[in-house]
Amino acid sequence: MTDTSRRKFLAATGAGAVAGTVAAAGSAQAATPHADSAQESVVAYVPDHRRSELHVLVGEREVVVHDRDLVTRILNAAGGN
Repeated sequence: MTDTSRRKFLAATGAGAVAGTVAAAGSAQAATPHADSAQESVVAYVPDHRRSELHVLVGEREVVVHDRDLVTRILNAAGGN
């Protein structure tokens, strides 16, 4: 799958889950964006929850984050609705 089609697929299928996660995360604690925070669209997905790995697509790049707590919060926000 090409990067472009992968991004389109993830953006279409993950937008609801990410929006719910952002709402849930925002209510947990107030965060202040850094001066260098992303100014582009951001899509996040969890390919394998057992690895506590979160892939974040920002514009043309992909960032991999290892954060068990964040992965768990995203999965809880996206599950069972």
